[in-house]
Amino acid sequence: MRALYQERGWRVLVAALLVLTAMAGTVGWTLEKGQMPLTGPPPGITAWRADRVSGVPLPDPVRDPPSTAAEFFASLSEAKARALARRHPGVVGNLDGAPVSLRYEANARALRLEHSEQRVRSVNPAVPPAGRARARELAARYSALLTPGRQILAFDPRGRGQLAEVHGDLGRARHVSVIVPGSDNDLSTFDRSRDAYSTPSGMARSLHRAAGDGIAVIAWVGYTTPTGLGPDAATARLAAAGAPRLNRFVTALPTVDGAPRPVVFCHSYGSVVCGLAASGLAASELVVLGSPGLRADSVADLRTRARVWAARDDSDWIRKVPNVEFLGLGHGRDPVDPSFGALRVPTGQVEGHTGYFAPNTESLRAFAEIATGSGTVTGRPPTDREAS
Repeated sequence: MRALYQERGWRVLVAALLVLTAMAGTVGWTLEKGQMPLTGPPPGITAWRADRVSGVPLPDPVRDPPSTAAEFFASLSEAKARALARRHPGVVGNLDGAPVSLRYEANARALRLEHSEQRVRSVNPAVPPAGRARARELAARYSALLTPGRQILAFDPRGRGQLAEVHGDLGRARHVSVIVPGSDNDLSTFDRSRDAYSTPSGMARSLHRAAGDGIAVIAWVGYTTPTGLGPDAATARLAAAGAPRLNRFVTALPTVDGAPRPVVFCHSYGSVVCGLAASGLAASELVVLGSPGLRADSVADLRTRARVWAARDDSDWIRKVPNVEFLGLGHGRDPVDPSFGALRVPTGQVEGHTGYFAPNTESLRAFAEIATGSGTVTGRPPTDREAS
């Protein structure tokens, strides 16, 4: 028996070393300082907590459930609600449970304030050249996000920046999907013209177009993502900080009476976030793509009521990373492994790790059907040959 345990220990150790080797050889191991996860209340919380409406304290973004915020704003006149958004745009814009239209308005105001501040900073001779250059970059990003028609549901400029954008009419949609991206996603990489379908905004826009009317798709970068492939990407530390934020966000999303719970799509490291959030995630379907693992050995281990799907193309480099978890390193079993129990999403015409939402791919067509519940994709566990 002792020899058996020793053999298992060596196997796990060898697998862990393979994780390091594969990640280093596939895309390069990045030894960077670990990211500090952005947690806690939104910006402007001190002034918010000190404020009152008719002598009544305002709902607390951390201690109170989203339903408390919803009930509070339902009791206010439009004038009082908008006055709060003007006084506290950083809180109202990120307050789960607040009216969607009011959050759009608050975030537009917060973006205008940040844009103005960065423009001033960009020409301030007292700011070092590198600081002025960064201010110009931020001003350009804020200007792009202020383009008429964009619907920003969450915005936090702190750190590398976090935000969420809605494509479609969230208040009236019969179906709602949320896209949770992986590493290297933040304010600066949220959208771009080059390789657009690999960005959070591009993924959401593509799914919205493919799914048609009656759906709203949200690109959610509401957690601190790893940068590069290093210790942060190989551990669940940032995912553990992001999972409660995802749960709260999805729970608070408005739904039309009788409509199903949201569908959540999780790409790459975002699937680690979703795996840790799964047991409390108010989702009808959980779709993981290009996943390094969900920190679970099977669908049953996720303890979710959602139906679980998995997609991974042979051209995706993530397939070369051994699926183990040892001393916190690695993310466990491959969700396309037949023994995991997820339904398989077809991936014809997909190219690489970020090609799943590209037009004319089988995966995008399947995603659209899953998002709208059209029923033509039935799914099935992959065979051993397909998973190899």
